[in-house]
Amino acid sequence: SYNNQAIIPITGEFHFSRYAETYWGESIKKMKAGGISMIATYVFWNMHEEKEGSFKWTGNRNLRKFLQLCKANDIQVIIRIGPFCHGEIRNGGLPDWLLSKPFSIRSNDAGYLGYVDRLYNEIGKQMKGLFFKDGGPVVATQLENEYQHSAAPWGISYPGEPYDFTASARDRAVTHQGVAVSDVKNPYAALGQDHMKMLKSLAIKNGIITPLYTATGWGNAAIVENESLPVTAAYAYPTWTEKADISPFFLYKDMTKVPDYAPISYNPQAYPAFAAELGSGIMSTYSRRPTVAAESMDALINRCLGSAANGLGYYMYHGGSTPKGEFYFSDETYGYPKISYDFQAPIGEYGQIRPAFHRLKLIHFFLKEFGYLLAPMAVTLPPDNDKIKSENLETLRYSVRSDGKSGFLFINNFQDDAKPTDKSGLMVNLNTKTRKISVPVNLKSGENAIYPFNLNINGANLKYATAQLLTKSNGANPYYVFFADGQQPAELVFTKSAGLKIVNLSNCKVSQVGNTIKILPDLKSFAEVSIELAGKKTKILIVSKAKALQSYM
Repeated sequence: SYNNQAIIPITGEFHFSRYAETYWGESIKKMKAGGISMIATYVFWNMHEEKEGSFKWTGNRNLRKFLQLCKANDIQVIIRIGPFCHGEIRNGGLPDWLLSKPFSIRSNDAGYLGYVDRLYNEIGKQMKGLFFKDGGPVVATQLENEYQHSAAPWGISYPGEPYDFTASARDRAVTHQGVAVSDVKNPYAALGQDHMKMLKSLAIKNGIITPLYTATGWGNAAIVENESLPVTAAYAYPTWTEKADISPFFLYKDMTKVPDYAPISYNPQAYPAFAAELGSGIMSTYSRRPTVAAESMDALINRCLGSAANGLGYYMYHGGSTPKGEFYFSDETYGYPKISYDFQAPIGEYGQIRPAFHRLKLIHFFLKEFGYLLAPMAVTLPPDNDKIKSENLETLRYSVRSDGKSGFLFINNFQDDAKPTDKSGLMVNLNTKTRKISVPVNLKSGENAIYPFNLNINGANLKYATAQLLTKSNGANPYYVFFADGQQPAELVFTKSAGLKIVNLSNCKVSQVGNTIKILPDLKSFAEVSIELAGKKTKILIVSKAKALQSYM
């Protein structure tokens, strides 16, 4: 919650050191215009201490300036301080000179911790006065990354050489090349938790004090039990697997019970489901070059929200360019581009706005105004939901989040590497505490939708709508904005009540059926209507999805 109101934070990854300092302010404004409420960024150790003992914090490495710009633009920050980051960068962000040291990296070896302590001290000095407690933007700190789950190859290698990974020798048997399911028993799990606790204590010692500390939660990675927020991931187009295959990330589930990339090292019901690393794009490699459809990105967000996620994060939301080091290129040794880190992100390598940006902002605008309602709601899945497989392209995929009376119906008709059938003439029956509601569903292949039911609109009960909420205003006489895509006939169905009036119709029809009043908008342009009840007046605007995609708030 924030200021005692439930929220669903929306995090966008943007690496300041991979983008020109001159345009940071412009990019932050773009991200905020797209509905991002929090920026996550790495502090790559090898970008700042390429030579041992010589730290660089100027130009595109100017962390302090970047955070000051975030503050000026009123956007919060998750700072990812490593020491290991990954991020498709050389050695996962560890400096080359660290390899020569006579200690075990990513462990509680005193020699290694001494260098981490020095790194955190330098980072802490750059961030002084910019933490949330000081009125600054930094609200969370990520410790390490994918600890006891993943590592990067050391960049000092030759073609055909077996990879020498940036993991302690102890953890090599449980180390993966990328995000993956990890069902290997880890005999050193307790030592992993001890290391994460040590990193947190070093961060606090060096003044890196934030309300929240996060840690990789997927694939049995180590966290700080009860002292960090584990975050999850979902990559539908991974390039580190042997081949492309149909992913499970467009099927609804209860993520508070079975997170993605389970098994995990913690009790998921003890923490909120924060899907903080959702693959809004992917990198190409020499041998794997997937194209990520814009439709996949909002479909993935729909699926996560409909699966109990109460936090969202995009990796990457804004692309960039990996800077060349003084002695070498800084790309990770997996056949990635030497410089480009475009990631097919909603905002590209050079700041270009892509279709996914516009599709995602519709959900972001919805969450800004209605997230406080959605956040406390529990998930209800269809009785046969666990029988639906990714290869099943005919069965309707849907989920409900509700408080028992009111809520939201989530529908998804997208699947990576496959084409689901168009869904038409279907009906979803919702059994609430007070009544049964039947919602018609027509959804073309590749699309998704979120429909409200039993929504209180200034005292009037919206029984259901087959148009999606976009935004609203507050006050005694508010307005609500909906949008619809045209394939699903848009209708807003209100429960009749004493004194309820529908007035000031423009481009819409009204009919009464039983104890309901049905509003049918014509979306060839836009439709408006007002409802009056108990001396209160509420305006409603319904626009086409094409028009909504052009909107900003």
